[in-house]
Amino acid sequence: MHITEQVKKILSHYESDNPGTKTNLARILMAGSLGGTGKLVILPVDQGFEHGPARSFAPNPAAYDPHYHFQLAVDAGLSAYAAPLGMIEAGADSFAGAIPTILKVNSANSLATEKNQALTGSVNDALRLGCAAIGFTIYPGSEYAFDMMEEIREMAEEAKSAGLAVVIWSYPRGPNLDKAGETAFDICAYAAHMAALLGAHIIKVKPPTDVVSLEAAKKVYASIDGSTLAKRVQHVVQSCFGGRRIVVFSGGEAKGLDGLYEEVRGLRDGGANGSIIGRNTFQRPREEALAMLAKIIEIYQGK
Repeated sequence: MHITEQVKKILSHYESDNPGTKTNLARILMAGSLGGTGKLVILPVDQGFEHGPARSFAPNPAAYDPHYHFQLAVDAGLSAYAAPLGMIEAGADSFAGAIPTILKVNSANSLATEKNQALTGSVNDALRLGCAAIGFTIYPGSEYAFDMMEEIREMAEEAKSAGLAVVIWSYPRGPNLDKAGETAFDICAYAAHMAALLGAHIIKVKPPTDVVSLEAAKKVYASIDGSTLAKRVQHVVQSCFGGRRIVVFSGGEAKGLDGLYEEVRGLRDGGANGSIIGRNTFQRPREEALAMLAKIIEIYQGK
């Protein structure tokens, strides 16, 4: 694997990490059609825990099969595939070495009433399955946010010592945030910064809207340009140590292709490292999903 200068520059930002962790980061950054560019497109399939099997896979029944997602990610030339323990175990041998994998080690579900997540995987599971990284969700603003932060601090220490990379999904939610506040400009930047402070190598947040939610932040945000998605993304990336951390943005709920492509252009123009797109991918028929991912990759290639 020939490491490009762009990837070497990104790896140089992680000054405390051992060669094993940097190798696994390089595996992700050098994989697929965007390999070597510093840009990423990742397929996450953890929605079965969150939403249940029918709400996740019934629109495209082939997606009930874990092998479907591995093969889709490989055929689309994606950078990595992220999923909970059972999904990765179900295809780990058939697809060993085919694409970098990220083990999602905590999960929520729609049957619970608390804004919390259970630990559903371990660092040892990730090592056993040949994963490049672990993935962990925190809910800044939740009554359980501090517990989740303490859990990922401990797991991140273990993962890094074993040479794995750490991906943090940082999704604000809680009693002081309404629906608009969860994706507000200031709150997204705050959530991304928390993930950086917790030691994430790759940070996943939702695309920020033009809402400013936190009353204490409104004065300072009056002087920060959030007029376009690209400007807002630029600020979120800036909030992750001045761009020294990899920041990717979720695709969210299924949407029309034109709206999705326009959003990806805004992410690209704002300096995002890429997209992590689940339902917008696997709820479409395979050929349509492959065409969509090819277009997204082209956008990140600057075409």
